[in-house]
Amino acid sequence: MGLIVLLIVGGLIGWVASMIMRTDGQQGIFLNIVVGIVGALLAGFVVTPLIGGAPITSGIISVQSVLVSLLGAIVLLAILNLFRRGSVR
Repeated sequence: MGLIVLLIVGGLIGWVASMIMRTDGQQGIFLNIVVGIVGALLAGFVVTPLIGGAPITSGIISVQSVLVSLLGAIVLLAILNLFRRGSVR
């Protein structure tokens, strides 16, 4: 059950991040899920220890963990855009 919730929340986070970074037309649902989960992992390892709380990958879903995961997904998309296009956008 935790994996299904992680996939759904990761997909939603990836979709919102792609809408913010204006890359939604280039991505499908699978890439949105990957970006959301990898962004959550990135944020879980880097940001969560600095501010406290539990990462979304631990199964605890709170407003703080979703916002931190969204931040991680946005940073991930910005880095990918930087390498793909040469600009963050």
